[in-house]
Amino acid sequence: MAQPESKKIFFENLSGAGKAIAVLTSGGDAQGMNAAVRAVVRMGLYVGAKVYFIHEGYQGMVDGGENIVEASWESVSSMLQVGGTVIGSARCKEFRSHEGRLKAAHNLVQQGITNLCVIGGDGSLTGANLFREEWSGLLTELVEQGLIEADAVQKYSALHIVGMVGSIDNDFCGTDMTIGTDSALHRIIEVVDAIMTTAQSHQRTFVLEVMGRHCGYLALVSALACGADWVLIPEMPPEDGWEDKMCEKLSATRSRGTRLNIIIVAEGAIDRHGKPITSGIVKDLVVKCLGFDTRVTILGHVQRGGTPSAFDRILASRMGVEAVLALLETTANTPACVVSLCGNQSVRLPLMECVQMTQEVQRAMDGKRFEEAVRLRGRSFENNLRTYKLLAHRKPESELPVSNFNVAVLNVGAPAAGMNAAVRSAVRVGISEGHKMFAVNDGFEGFYKGQIKEIKWADVGGWTGQGGTLLGTKRTLPGKHVDKIAEQMRMHNINALLIIGGFEAFLSLLELLTARGKYDEFCVPMVMVPATVSNNVPGSDLSIGADTALNAITATCDRIKQSASGTKRRVFIIETMGGYCGYLASVGGLAAGADAAYIYEEPFDIRDLQANVEHLTEKMKTSIQRGLVLRNENCNDNYTTDFIYQLYSEEGRGVFDSRKNVLGHMQQGGAPSPFDRNFGTKITAKAMQWVSKKLVETYRQGRVFANTEDSCCLLGMRRRALVFQPVVQLKDETDFVHRIPKEQWWLKLRPLMKILAKYKTSYDVSDSGQLMHVVRNRPKDSDASVAM
Repeated sequence: MAQPESKKIFFENLSGAGKAIAVLTSGGDAQGMNAAVRAVVRMGLYVGAKVYFIHEGYQGMVDGGENIVEASWESVSSMLQVGGTVIGSARCKEFRSHEGRLKAAHNLVQQGITNLCVIGGDGSLTGANLFREEWSGLLTELVEQGLIEADAVQKYSALHIVGMVGSIDNDFCGTDMTIGTDSALHRIIEVVDAIMTTAQSHQRTFVLEVMGRHCGYLALVSALACGADWVLIPEMPPEDGWEDKMCEKLSATRSRGTRLNIIIVAEGAIDRHGKPITSGIVKDLVVKCLGFDTRVTILGHVQRGGTPSAFDRILASRMGVEAVLALLETTANTPACVVSLCGNQSVRLPLMECVQMTQEVQRAMDGKRFEEAVRLRGRSFENNLRTYKLLAHRKPESELPVSNFNVAVLNVGAPAAGMNAAVRSAVRVGISEGHKMFAVNDGFEGFYKGQIKEIKWADVGGWTGQGGTLLGTKRTLPGKHVDKIAEQMRMHNINALLIIGGFEAFLSLLELLTARGKYDEFCVPMVMVPATVSNNVPGSDLSIGADTALNAITATCDRIKQSASGTKRRVFIIETMGGYCGYLASVGGLAAGADAAYIYEEPFDIRDLQANVEHLTEKMKTSIQRGLVLRNENCNDNYTTDFIYQLYSEEGRGVFDSRKNVLGHMQQGGAPSPFDRNFGTKITAKAMQWVSKKLVETYRQGRVFANTEDSCCLLGMRRRALVFQPVVQLKDETDFVHRIPKEQWWLKLRPLMKILAKYKTSYDVSDSGQLMHVVRNRPKDSDASVAM
């Protein structure tokens, strides 16, 4: 589809004056719903519309009265970090009847509401669309019954619907991720990580049951994220005889010295004949066949609880703003739409197309057309399943292809959470492709010193959940040691390099590319996978490790803000990492509800600082008690964190006091988030498959010789696709002095943070305003999805 022309909306010219928007949450609750409600309310108020809460979902709409309440800016303060939905959610049988919808229409017309923003699953959204289709008939009935005036039919002639999908199951077709899914994965992985320690102590097998009555997404992705031995999902039941195969796999894993087994079961798991496979059945099977000490843990509603992740807050905030824009731009002929995520972009899709596709999945499962059901779930689901099978189930030696190629994998630059998951993926995919894999310790420093050893399948078991980098990493570039590195390449007969790292890894590839003119040893396929908390690698919108860092920032900001509850008004100045890249400060600011974020990419002066202080002072005179300001570590040489802290302290005297906090290296530490584990696993698997392809293409006369530009690439996420880009072509896109790309997509999100903090600004909507259509995932489609 052609991309819309770039345009900016100035909100003085986009008015919601005279419009009334209502927001409700329906069906099961999901973490991040509150962030969506907050964004709808603040964006609606920002453009001059009246905004209403509908408490208790459709039940509140039917009951009316105090359930429909006008919202204010302050009424959604301190809501961002709260799980569940503070406006309540309920399943409503009455709304399913015509009489119930008639009551709901009457209650909306009484408040002048003709714009509905519905946050829920496919059932809730289907109900909203039916309500929209019946609207004019319902108003006619209300006139006939004398409940509304005749002119109200003309005045409120059309009901406009925009949906946002809030569901931890991620079972809605048309969107890569639904609100709440990432947070649910956080809860699951937290439990799995905790269970692994006790399981290792006692050499136990654990069977974990996770939610997903009709969709196995949570089970599949958590299995991929923790390296589970076996997973059972409703979309792809195991082949007959699975019991023996599973027990053989568990036994083989134990025989290699592993002290634990993890099996993950979706609550809706079935066999090929539609018979349920419960966690209890799996436990009894393992005990009976293997005699292993086995325990069952059913996670239940723990998965719905807790604070939303950074990903869900950002996703919900973006969707909420997009939903209001869609309502402002809608006409009587515009079909009801759902705001979705595709890659890292917000898109609008016809609501009923998505619902029909979602229902097709269930029909395929009911008809035992399981391959079709997996395909209908989308490319992301298919790729998750394919990658899991590749990494979890080792082929017998006799079935492995014989390539006789040696591939080295190393980490370069600062450590980032998710690097170990990436190395595990590279090693296991490489072995599956028939290669001999070599691990290089301590980056290029270890390379020239000869710290190179073969690494086997079992050596990387349990690596996905480990933070930092088990191979070690250094910032050393290869330029000064190319002769020694070439010698090591020759000694170990290295035929390809896979480098996982940040900006230093990018610079390293450029140096090795230059060295090809002198050393034939570097005329081999070389590929880089971006991994850095700073997210400053050119050629990629996202890097492994950045999501974990964002969650660390968000969690810390939540605690810091909470420390001021019940005290006098206070503003916190928080310094983040990132070098000259403002990604962590900006996106972390959006996730934490910051009032301002100072970055190098957006120059500021003393007048801007003064304006921010005055803005916060004005807000503090209302019921707002806390302010949050983020500062990127290198945003300005003179306006340091101390300077900004002292300025706010002085200028806010008498209204608020200030505190400062430097987050430091805690942003690089901790266990990797589910997103980073899966992103690292999937992107590196794709890189390794590219290496295999290039090795075959460049093997001539008994040796590998690759000296073209396209044999030295960076694999990055670009908008909606994973793209291999020759590093030499990325030089023009790079600011080498400040170690950042010249263009960065996330800068478009900064106005969104300002809008939600009540600043007047403009907002780039170049990726908005165009209604797309659901595309069926054809079998030959390449995997363009990098969302989990």
